[in-house]
Amino acid sequence: MQGQEYLDQISAANRPEKKPGGLTKIFSSKFFIVGMIGLIAFIIIMIIGAVLSGNKGGDKNLSYALKLHIDGTSEVIQKYQSDVKSSDLRSSSASLYSILSNTSKELTDYITAKYDFKEKDVNKNIAEEATLSKDGLEAELFEAKINGILDRIYAHKMAYEVSLITSEEAKIISSTGSADLKELLTKSYNSLNNLYDKFNSFSETK
Repeated sequence: MQGQEYLDQISAANRPEKKPGGLTKIFSSKFFIVGMIGLIAFIIIMIIGAVLSGNKGGDKNLSYALKLHIDGTSEVIQKYQSDVKSSDLRSSSASLYSILSNTSKELTDYITAKYDFKEKDVNKNIAEEATLSKDGLEAELFEAKINGILDRIYAHKMAYEVSLITSEEAKIISSTGSADLKELLTKSYNSLNNLYDKFNSFSETK
């Protein structure tokens, strides 16, 4: 038994040491490790760059969409405000039109200086969505007018438009890095919020 153990020891001592296989050797290579670190760093830099770039593009597109939405709503207000019977509702509507006009002017000044805004250059999808929104609002008010229920529907739709516009403004306010854009939209947001209840609580019986 001792002789067998001795032979086993000699065999183990003379057995060639196993060297790492092909893939194991590659993965343990210093060049591979350094290369992987470099690749990971590159990917992180690209992701950060894409996020920053996306935020800038986001501000631009969101601001363009907001401007077109505001202008479309203002156009519809101009068309139907005089047909509203309630003096209180007409007064609220006039206030809304004034706020939207001021916001549109300030926002147009900002995006023109920042992005050289031209309406013809607006993304096709953004422009089409704004047109559909305006046309839909106008169609509902036209139907309400011919059915003799304009005041009620007008108040409801203006409350809805205010909620949509303030939602768009809040989205830009929370994402933008521009203090000027944030300031002008915050002012508009607060003014519109103060007006929302006047439309939302409107009743023809008052």
